[in-house]
Amino acid sequence: MRDQTIGEFLEQLSARVPVPGGGASAALHAAQGAALVAMVARYTTGERYAEHGAAVGRIAEAADELREAALRLAAEDAAAFTAVTDAYRLPKGSDGEKAARAAAVAAALEGAARPPAEVVAVAERVVALAEELLPIANRNLLSDVAAATEAARAAAGTARVNIEINLGGIKDGTVRAGFSATADAVGALVDRADRVTEAVRQEIAK
Repeated sequence: MRDQTIGEFLEQLSARVPVPGGGASAALHAAQGAALVAMVARYTTGERYAEHGAAVGRIAEAADELREAALRLAAEDAAAFTAVTDAYRLPKGSDGEKAARAAAVAAALEGAARPPAEVVAVAERVVALAEELLPIANRNLLSDVAAATEAARAAAGTARVNIEINLGGIKDGTVRAGFSATADAVGALVDRADRVTEAVRQEIAK
């Protein structure tokens, strides 16, 4: 996916093929949010912003790392979903085969929940960087700070449903509870993103 053009990715996304799907889309939302944060930070430089130079540099570097992490998660999500489809194709003729298939499916579903759970974590960090950048950012790019949080919000919301759809098949109660907690935390993250966007809207309306 990293080497595809946008058009090629969207063509594949729209095709009747298992991957990419919603999980990869969530990861790419997060990557775009991170890239927007980095862009705003790089426009918040020069003498006028000298007192914030260290913070701005750190934010840009962190955002770059998050963008790379999100791209990696897009690929990992596709691989994890492929593992799920492979597990469901296992034979189930005998009791032994049924047991082996059930175990493989449960393990694959657990694996499929991990990339979107990590996407939620990336989205949370993107929002946190946007929150930190907003008060010091170049005022000409405030709308891009909001765009970053809106992208992170989309990433988290999409990742949440991709976690939840796998929960029923995860047999380990502790693991399932951990994923559920990650999904449940998305509501608070969405609220934070909303507050950033609203702060931007109020500022640019002055």
